[in-house]
Amino acid sequence: MELWYYNDEIVEELPEGTVGFVYLITNTTNNRKYIGKKLAQFKRTKPPLKGRKNKRRSTVESDWREYYGSSDELNEDVEKLGTENFKREILYYCYSKSELSYVEAREQFKYKVLESDDWYNGHIRVRVHGKGILNNKQLNG
Repeated sequence: MELWYYNDEIVEELPEGTVGFVYLITNTTNNRKYIGKKLAQFKRTKPPLKGRKNKRRSTVESDWREYYGSSDELNEDVEKLGTENFKREILYYCYSKSELSYVEAREQFKYKVLESDDWYNGHIRVRVHGKGILNNKQLNG
């Protein structure tokens, strides 16, 4: 069964206002791990209605419930070993895209995910605007 956990509790819904979350996935057969981020919602754009010029924009829930990261190697192992051999944990809920990108990179650097084969992470890619971080009370205590 595909479950997410936060502080060892099953997550059925994300807290209101959550833009996304930073997560840890652990392969329980060999303890190999992956740190990533996931958006809570996707923006959808539909073509304008007949006779109109404006595109129609809406948001829909992302595929976070079934998501196993963007690592091809991790997804191959999930396919091969089955979802029951992987634990998915939410480490942090984030309330802006800046915070989400920053916290993901911070955790990846903290755990040195590129320095060991204990991690599925193959790269760290980040672009963060400082204003989104400096004004965040959750990060700055």
